[in-house]
Amino acid sequence: MRALPLAAATLAAAFLLTACSDDDGGEATGASAKAGGACAIGEMGVRVGPANAAPAAGDTGNVPVTLTNKSGAKCTLDGLPGMDLIAGGTTASVESDPAATARKTTLAKGAAISFTLTYVRGEKGGDGSLAVTSADFTLPGSTKTYAFKWSYGDVALKKDGETPDAAVSGFMESSE
Repeated sequence: MRALPLAAATLAAAFLLTACSDDDGGEATGASAKAGGACAIGEMGVRVGPANAAPAAGDTGNVPVTLTNKSGAKCTLDGLPGMDLIAGGTTASVESDPAATARKTTLAKGAAISFTLTYVRGEKGGDGSLAVTSADFTLPGSTKTYAFKWSYGDVALKKDGETPDAAVSGFMESSE
């Protein structure tokens, strides 16, 4: 077996170092995405809804989010989605459903997966409610968000007066 000349080895090392980058908040892009790296929001088709909106204060509603891998290769989701509800200058994090299980899932090109935000509707303008105008979510291992308009009414707050009475499920197979 022959050793590579020093110039060829240096060129190969330089190529490998430039093919991977960690300056994008944990999102896999380029060569790392093609090798089955982390799923990136920018490479996913996103559909929010249709929602089963809570009709009145105290009722429970569900907002499904479906993600479809639109990249040219497999990608991986390893963990649970993160979700924030935004009301004016207030951002409130939604807790994961206690029954949600973090697991590693690989999505082939064109494959879909979903998760659901379940919430309790609050009284409009009430002290125990959050007047949500938008929401955003992140994928596991990333800080990049996908924001969407909230049109499902105020969200009730838990007894602490700060935490939304809401939960995010784990990822579920989707037939999208």
